[in-house]
Amino acid sequence: MARLLFLLLLLLPAAPAPAQTAPAIAGRHMLAVPDARAAEAGLAVLREGGSAVDAAIAAQAVLTLVEPHASGIGGGALMLHWDAAARRLSAWDGREVAPAAATPDLFLRPDGTPMGFHEAAVGGRAVGVPGALRMLEAAHREHGRLPWARLFAPAVALAEEGFAVSPRLADTIAREAERLGRDPAARAAFLLPDGSPPPAGHRLRSPALAATLRAVAEGGADALHRGPVAAAIAQAVRTNPNPGGMTPDELAGYAPVRREALCAPYRVFVVCGFPPPSSGGVATLQILSFLSHQDMPALGPLRPGHGAAQALDAALLLGEAGRLAFADRNRFLADADVVPVPVRGLLDPVYLLARAQMLDRDRALAPPLPRPGNPPRGPAAPPASQPPQPENGTSHLSIVDGHGNAVALTTTVEDAFGARIVAAGMVLNNQLTDFSFLPEIGGRPVANAVAPGKRPRSSMSPTIVFGADASPVAVVGSAGGSRIIGHVAQTLVAMLDWGLDPQEAVALPRVGGRDGVVELEAGTPAAALADSLRERGVPVEVRTNASGLHAIRIGRGPDGGRRLLGGADPRREGVAVGD
Repeated sequence: MARLLFLLLLLLPAAPAPAQTAPAIAGRHMLAVPDARAAEAGLAVLREGGSAVDAAIAAQAVLTLVEPHASGIGGGALMLHWDAAARRLSAWDGREVAPAAATPDLFLRPDGTPMGFHEAAVGGRAVGVPGALRMLEAAHREHGRLPWARLFAPAVALAEEGFAVSPRLADTIAREAERLGRDPAARAAFLLPDGSPPPAGHRLRSPALAATLRAVAEGGADALHRGPVAAAIAQAVRTNPNPGGMTPDELAGYAPVRREALCAPYRVFVVCGFPPPSSGGVATLQILSFLSHQDMPALGPLRPGHGAAQALDAALLLGEAGRLAFADRNRFLADADVVPVPVRGLLDPVYLLARAQMLDRDRALAPPLPRPGNPPRGPAAPPASQPPQPENGTSHLSIVDGHGNAVALTTTVEDAFGARIVAAGMVLNNQLTDFSFLPEIGGRPVANAVAPGKRPRSSMSPTIVFGADASPVAVVGSAGGSRIIGHVAQTLVAMLDWGLDPQEAVALPRVGGRDGVVELEAGTPAAALADSLRERGVPVEVRTNASGLHAIRIGRGPDGGRRLLGGADPRREGVAVGD
């Protein structure tokens, strides 16, 4: 079976098919994932009767190989899972953990100033104890239908026989070639013998990763977290010229956490997201709460042919709601297992109503930055002053299986190729750079400061939306660093308020607000709104956008049967497929 599947995968071209312009349509099951080969692996699992969790594991294993710059088993992941039989929603936390050697001054230079991003990120210093595989294994024990080993067969076959480098992977390797070349294992894994980057279409083999994946297939997550693979990870981290302090014991001791999802009403729906250590769930729900007091359905989407005035109002409200949510995010959100986080207060309806009244479609919030609020039970920690960091290393998978289960899985190594270190064939994350580099401001501790055993704050926003019958109607998530929050919020408005199908929604020109500016996607109709927004006092930046949205809408067809619509972000190489 594995050999047959490999031959099917091998026929897939290096370049993705032309970007989807219409939604994928299915009735039984569907995946919307970042790569066609990962989609094929997951779809084969679903066709064999596997669960959404099974398909997510098979797809993630392939992504570890074909999209190593974005995600993999050397990183972390957050997953929302809907168990249709038990009618239970769970938030599975596979976020990386800081090792004991990660003290609050981890990213400070000897003179007390914070390091530059890549000064901190490249090397062992920023590597967190990976958690994606342990989390997926724990979810599989409860929700898997097919044998664990079966799920890794496509990835093992591709790693052994080789796969065609996609254009996006080729571009990312070329951009990171100098940093990858500093690590001998990364150089061997991704560069040609002369040190140059491979072109798109080059067949890349990974015998070291094949061996690791085969060991994981046979021995479970222990094959990564204990024994020779764990020793190789710890050694690569500790002996790097920019070393970290991770030990094999810390890899062995990693434990995923099953948490309660955060849910709140929006119009006639209930939207559910991820709790801390992610800031995504709280911030997305805050944005939607602010917008619930506006007539968003009357404004409509940002696309050609729509009324300019309505589009302008929609852009202002989306952007300013994002900036308002980020003011609270930056001040209060962090790992709630370690520091007090007023989650209930930040989502308190009375508090949110007061914040929502600050929005005015005719003018911007008071510059230069919106102030954080004073939620009930809120601590007095100051905000982190660190500017937004670059991010190229995250993926999202949305999956619905034939049994009615759903998965929203966001998975990451943080920056492009993470720490630019390879151990046992896999890329190691640089996730600790998601902490604040400054441990205190004005003599007071920052909530998201580095600490041993702490999970860094994330912006990953896997989201599942429920309808009037308390069953899922949409599964959404994105890549994009802290911009993920705005991407997901805008996509939800597009589907729930504007009635767009998932493909239309994920392809919309991106508009989102974070911190000091509202960002408009360059080269799209959104960019044409910049001057008008500035006239209303909105701080605007026009920039390219590499969102990686994948969405599924669940409804009923004309015959009353289940109808699944899927959309994949045309800015990347993903696909939506199903039966």
